[in-house]
Amino acid sequence: MLTNYVTGYDHIGVPTNDMDATTKFYEAIGFKMVHEKENNGIVRFFQYGDIIIETYEKHGEATGKRGAIDHIALRVTDVEACAKEAAEQGFKIVEGPNTLPFWENGIRYVCIEGPNTEIVEFLQKL
Repeated sequence: MLTNYVTGYDHIGVPTNDMDATTKFYEAIGFKMVHEKENNGIVRFFQYGDIIIETYEKHGEATGKRGAIDHIALRVTDVEACAKEAAEQGFKIVEGPNTLPFWENGIRYVCIEGPNTEIVEFLQKL
């Protein structure tokens, strides 16, 4: 079971066409920007308690409609094992395993697609 590797929720990904408005919104409701990187546009992580929201520029491609959350990320202990098991179970892997330079030491992740085209990301902080 893929959940054998899950240790908890990591973040929800929200694409944006207007990073300034998005930043003002999340800060106005009490979130604090805790991490920022450049990755084909600005990527910012906002946190309140143990709730993390990742927002990233989509250069006019964010839908701007209700239901536009892109993905939910789950923290895992072994992303390679998750990728292997996802493939063995026949899940559609849409991205990864890949590495990104986020947080202190980077992350490793793999994404699968659910039946509603939602993305579930399995993320391991390095």
